[in-house]
Amino acid sequence: MDEWYPIRYHLVMGAATVVRQARRRAGMSLRELAGRAGTSHATLSAYETGAKTPGVATLERIVRAAGFALDLELVPRVDGDRPADRGRELEAVLALAAQFPARHAETLAFPRFPEVPA
Repeated sequence: MDEWYPIRYHLVMGAATVVRQARRRAGMSLRELAGRAGTSHATLSAYETGAKTPGVATLERIVRAAGFALDLELVPRVDGDRPADRGRELEAVLALAAQFPARHAETLAFPRFPEVPA
């Protein structure tokens, strides 16, 4: 299933891809990685082909056995991810900006801070 991501990830990366890439990048055989991860090579093969899907704990164990770490970061999204919401947000920002004076007075109406002796 192809999806378009603005951060330049254009393909969905499933567990099968993660397991296969971890094993290949580690230069390990199915049997070697399976032994280190505490599973059978048949099960590991099923994970790699997508016939079975490992749970998160199992996936992490396999990736660690290959010498890698899973890294996933949740980032808060901006409320209102639809174009209409963005338009309303822009309107609100422009309305707020319009409340500020466009031209500044030549002199400040506030007292100056006293000079501090050096």
